[in-house]
Amino acid sequence: MKRGWFAIVLTLCLLAGTPALAQSRVEITADQTVMNDAAREVTFTGDVVVVHPNVTVWAPKVIATYGEGGTTDIKTFVATGGHVRLKTKDQDATGDHAVYTPGDQLLRLTGKVTVNNASGTVNASELVVNLATSISTFTSSGGGRVTGVFTAQ
Repeated sequence: MKRGWFAIVLTLCLLAGTPALAQSRVEITADQTVMNDAAREVTFTGDVVVVHPNVTVWAPKVIATYGEGGTTDIKTFVATGGHVRLKTKDQDATGDHAVYTPGDQLLRLTGKVTVNNASGTVNASELVVNLATSISTFTSSGGGRVTGVFTAQ
């Protein structure tokens, strides 16, 4: 697959449902990319790095699924593989699995979630970020608790 096609597909995957950001440039590198029109998905594997002006994502595997409208109708963007990292200008988050659904603008990071920023660290089983409202919710499971360590500035 040509490099230009990677950028087009990934731009649509990451930015579907966020028209204000649709003009942003997105770059992806992976060891392999497979586009399966019958299954309506694009799979990137092998040290995947997604660079967007607002976030960089690292994962062993990234799968984007799309609806009947093709790659402009993204349903989910999933990063998996046991060590998923999302880094913004102000925060660095890790977990085992991340799912972004453009339809409801929810980003879910699950499995040993750790979020670091200048004011401290939060650990949880799951983090759900509503990108429409900018509300982040940390939860725990299996009898565990959400923990945080914060530093005064």
